[in-house]
Amino acid sequence: MNDLSNAAVSEHQTSFSCKPIPSLALFILIPLFLIGLFVSVFILVVVHNAAFLLSFLLLFALVASFLAWNAVNWRHHNRSAFAIFINSLPDSDLRLAREGQLVKITGVASCGSLSLETSYERVARCMYASTLLYEYGQFGLKPANVKRSWFQWNLAYCERFSTDFYITDRKSGISAVVKAGSGCKVIPLIIENKLVTTTNQRRALSPHLSNWLRERNLSGEARLLRLEEGYVQEGNTVTVIGMLRKVDDVLMIVQTPELISTGCLWQRLLLPVDVDGLILAPGGP
Repeated sequence: MNDLSNAAVSEHQTSFSCKPIPSLALFILIPLFLIGLFVSVFILVVVHNAAFLLSFLLLFALVASFLAWNAVNWRHHNRSAFAIFINSLPDSDLRLAREGQLVKITGVASCGSLSLETSYERVARCMYASTLLYEYGQFGLKPANVKRSWFQWNLAYCERFSTDFYITDRKSGISAVVKAGSGCKVIPLIIENKLVTTTNQRRALSPHLSNWLRERNLSGEARLLRLEEGYVQEGNTVTVIGMLRKVDDVLMIVQTPELISTGCLWQRLLLPVDVDGLILAPGGP
C-alpha cells in the first residue's frame, strides 16, 4: 500500500507558489517593468505624448495576465495542463508496445492482492482512495496548522492511498499490472466528490461525521467543514500513463525514471509542467 497523504498535504501547502514561472524570469521582468515605466513617464512629461505609456501598460497587462493564468493553473494542481497532455497522447496497444516505452493505457481496473476501502463512505474493493477534510479559516477558530490562511478553505486532514492493481487494455484485451503501490510516485487526477458541507446556518455535525472525526482524534466542535472523497473502484475505467516493463512475460506499468515535460500548451497559454510519477486519471467514454 502506498501512502500519498503527505504528498497531498505538501501539494496544498505549496498551492500559492508560481513554480511553472522561472524565478529568473521574475527577476528580469520586474526591473524591465520599472525601467519601462520610468521611460514612459519621462516621454509623457517631455514630449506630452501618452501613446508610449499606454502601449507599455497594455503590453505589461498582457504579460501579467499570462503569468497570472499560469499561476492560477498551478494552484489548481495543473489539472488543465495534465488533461491536455493526456488527451494529446494516443492510446497505446500493449500488443505493440516495447520495453521501456511511455504508454497510455485506458481500460477496466481490477484489484490485485490488496484492495482499499474509503474511510468515510466505506466503499470497498478500491485501488485508490482519497478523503480530504477542509476547514474554513475564520477569526476566533483555532488554526489546524501554521500555514493556514484566513477566509478560505484550508486542508485540515488527508487520507490518500493507492495500491498495485490490474488494468485490461481496451484496445488489445491484454492485462497489465499497474505498480501504484509502495515506493511509487502517483499523480492522481481523480476528482473528489463533496459529501459533507457545514454552513453558517447549520454548523452542527452529523453523528456519522462526529464519530469519523473522533476516530482520528480531530476536534468535533461545530465549525465550517467540507469533506470530500474520491476513489477508483474495481470495475471503473481508468487511464494510466507510465513506462512499460516486461518481467517474466508479465507486463507492468511503472513510473517513468525521468521527468516528462508536457511542453508549452499554447492552445491554453500554459507553460511546460514536469510530470514526475505515474499518472492515474479517469478513463474516457
